[in-house]
Amino acid sequence: MPQTITKGYRALLDEANAAVRTLSVDEAKAMHDRPDVVFVDLRDPRELEREGRMPGAFHCPRGMLEFWIDPESPYAKPVFQEDKTFVFFCAGGWRSALAAQTAQQMGLKPVAHLDGGFGAWKKAEGPVNLPEKPAGETT
Repeated sequence: MPQTITKGYRALLDEANAAVRTLSVDEAKAMHDRPDVVFVDLRDPRELEREGRMPGAFHCPRGMLEFWIDPESPYAKPVFQEDKTFVFFCAGGWRSALAAQTAQQMGLKPVAHLDGGFGAWKKAEGPVNLPEKPAGETT
């Protein structure tokens, strides 16, 4: 007999979006390059290689978030111990909503996430460092 899911991803996303601040691309662009703000890119390394990166963003694969935030973890990253605002983003805004909620539950404050993620950022012509083509590849 198949498992019965009692709370689906949509309910989880609704809860996360209700609990954390969601930034529009325009709001995020206004915060970009501020020294008191850290943009946290949750995307998989393959996504970064394929789509490019937001200049200055700290890369934290989603699967490592809890371990990198917790100062007691052997994997803790000093950036998460800084007194800054953390803006999480992924490709489309789903992983970042859940990640921002988790970070907030862990005590990281203030946090927010980017509505529409990196896709919305690129579409709105936010700054992007495009991936380099491998040697020998032409377009």
